[in-house]
Parts: sequence; structure tokens; C-alpha cells
Amino acid sequence: MKERESLGSRLGFILLSAGCAIGIGNVWRFPYITGQCGGGLFVLIYLLFLCILGIPIITMEYAIGRASKKSILPAFRALEPSNSKWHLIGYLAMAGNYILLMFYSVVSGWFLYYFYLMAKGKFEATSSDQISSIHENMMSSPHILIIAMLCIMALTVLICSAGLEKSVETITKYMMIALIVIMLVLGIRSLTLPGAAEGISFYLKPSLKNIKANGLGNIIYKALNQSFFTLSIGMGSMLIFGSYIGKERSLLGEASIVAGLDTFVAFVSGLIIFPACFAYGIAPDAGPNLIFLTIPRVFASMPGGRIWGSLFFLFLTFAALSTMIGVFENDISFAIDIFKISRKKAALINGIVISIGSIPCALGFNLWQNAHLFKQGKCIMDIEDFFVSNICLPVGSLVIILFCTSKRGWGFEKYLEEVNTGKGVKMAKWISFYYRFILPLIVGFLAIYGIADYFMH
Repeated sequence: MKERESLGSRLGFILLSAGCAIGIGNVWRFPYITGQCGGGLFVLIYLLFLCILGIPIITMEYAIGRASKKSILPAFRALEPSNSKWHLIGYLAMAGNYILLMFYSVVSGWFLYYFYLMAKGKFEATSSDQISSIHENMMSSPHILIIAMLCIMALTVLICSAGLEKSVETITKYMMIALIVIMLVLGIRSLTLPGAAEGISFYLKPSLKNIKANGLGNIIYKALNQSFFTLSIGMGSMLIFGSYIGKERSLLGEASIVAGLDTFVAFVSGLIIFPACFAYGIAPDAGPNLIFLTIPRVFASMPGGRIWGSLFFLFLTFAALSTMIGVFENDISFAIDIFKISRKKAALINGIVISIGSIPCALGFNLWQNAHLFKQGKCIMDIEDFFVSNICLPVGSLVIILFCTSKRGWGFEKYLEEVNTGKGVKMAKWISFYYRFILPLIVGFLAIYGIADYFMH
């Protein structure tokens, strides 16, 4: 039997894990939700929940992956007690991985297309109406959306098919380093704009006025929600990278570094966007349209806007592509483990399946825009996002928590032993009460509230 591939370095593991976590949730969703929730207090609560919710579940995924050396479904089979059915969660997790890529590839294509437009100078000296027209033209064109999606999928397949260490790890390392450098350059530029201080104040200074306007309970829930979904936990996306590493380092420190990098990208995204919004008189709470309708207005007004705008959308494309590669790696490993096929064949087959499966999402914004499933006003992407975000991630995370803490699962003792193996920060045994009783309640609440809220509003 062929020996399982492994990552070549600790840095590669950290950047690959961080790349999978860093994506639309950081650079698109985090800034606009921060804007909608009034800034400062939301950021503080988000950081708290990241520590008490996100990091523990990352360690669980890493531990299951490292102990089993397999992808999520066979990993549970390898570690579960005999005659138990914990591995069934693997089917839901893999369904989530595939469906996530079927809409994520389309959204990633938007960023790639905007990078192309910005680099060509299409936003130079444009009015708000012209920027809106550019966006409407993209969304109404099946050809643009499908071609952009296929470009993203082709890049993902090519990178992942060439090998774990020599391609996936190496390219992701360089891409993540480039992403961080671009972010820092854009952040410094944004902080030097006139009026930037007002944007920083809005972003980081808690405001009683904003708290009253948004409601403290609403802010707390959205911060909890964002801290959970930003890390893509619950579908085996982190578990797969745990299966590629050795026992040299304990897992709590590694999980904390990955969560820290994820938070750094989200935080600096806010430093890029909010000072620019205030400098050019743009509403910071513009919602999802912040990236595609309002931010291009900033670059259209800014000296050298074509260069800065190109860098911004290149940064967004790198962030989206890093998640595509991370999640697609899970699909490849699953196919290799289950069907015993080569990496190249697994990448090609998965690439074709996901590309075909992405077409309905692309058509849902134009030719199939009246195809409302389950709920009026929700397009195909909304339904796919609901399935992944409100069902797969929280339910998968809940099962992972129970598996790692229950005596009928893998058990807390075995989980703790795996987490603490190697040099680095150790997890204390007394934390078991929180892991066994409080953590499942938080994730269970997220799952139930998220599904109920979707159908009630």
C-alpha cells in the first residue's frame, strides 16, 4: 500500500491550514458585519468567541486527523468504538465540502473578474451608476460567471493535482505570504488617507450609540456566528491537514497560530476598508455590496486607484483561492482513501464534478433567478450556503465535539493525549468540563437558532 503523503514543513502546515480558514468570511463578511454591528464592541466579542469556541474545535479536527492519518469518514471509522456509527457524519461533511465549492468557486470568480477589470482600468473615472452597471453586467451574464468559475476551478485542479508537498504546500506558502504583504501595503495606504482616523475610531472604539442601535443581543449572536464560521470547522477541512503532519508539535499552539493568522487577515481587512470608506464619504454598513459597489468607488476617486484597486482584488482572489485549495484537498484525499485512485485522477474527477455542479449557482443570478427553493427570494447560492453554514458546519462540529469528549466516542483521554503529544503548549485536563458540557451547548444553540432564524425571517 502506498505511503500517505505528508507536508514538508511546519510553516507549510500552518499556512495551508490558515489559507483554508482565510477566505470570504474574513475579507468580505467580517468587514460588512462589523460595519452593520457598529464596529468596536463586535470586534472584541468576536475575539473572545474565537478563543473559547474556534480554537478548541480546530484542535479536535487536528487530533482526529493526526491520530488516524485519514480523511474525515475513514478517520472516524478508524477511531470509533466497534459497532458504532460516528463515521456517518463523514457523509454529511463531504456533502458540505462539495456544495461549498459549488458556490465558492462562483464567488471566487467574481473576485478574479473584478481584478481583471481593475487591472484593465475599467473603473477609472467612473460614476456610481457606471460601477453599478458593471456589477449588474457581471451578475446577469452566464458566460462571465461560468468562465470566471472555470478559471478558478482550473487553477485549483492544477495546483492540487501536482502533489501535496511540491505543489499544494509550496504554492500556498508563496500565495499566503503575498497575500499578507499586499494586505500590509493596502493597510498602510488606507491609514494615510485624509479622514482615516474617523474610520479607525468607528472600527475599534466601542460606541454606546451603536450598541443601542443594533441591540447587544444581536451583536453578541453575530460575533458568535462569525467566530464559528470564519474557520470552516465541522467539515473536516482542518482534519485533513492534521492527517498530513507528524507528532513533533502539540496541537493547541498550532491551532492558536492558525486562528491568529485568520484573525489578523480579518482585522487588517477592516483597517483597509473602514478608513477608506470614511475618507471618501461611503457608508461603512453597506452590507455585502461593500466590496463590489462601494469599494470600487473609493479606487475610482483615489490617485493611483487602478494600482491599489488591482492589488485589493488580487488580495481577495488569493484569499478565496487559498480556501478553494484547502477544501478541494479534502475532496481529493477522500477520493484517494475511499476509491484507492491516484492524486491526479482524484483531482480531475473532482474538478469535473464540482465544475458541473457550480453551473446552477452561476445561473441562479440570471437565467434561473426565479428558481426559488424552500423560501421566496432566495437564489440557488442562498440555499447552498444555508446547507453548508447552518447545517453542515454546526452539526459536524457538534458531532466532532461529542466524539472527542464522550466515552462512547473516541473519548476525552485519547483526544487529550493526542493534542498534547509533541513540544509546545499543553492543554490542561481540568478543561474537560467546559469541553464536555458548555461547548456542545454553544454549538447546539448555533445550529438550532441558525436554522430557525433562516425560516422565520
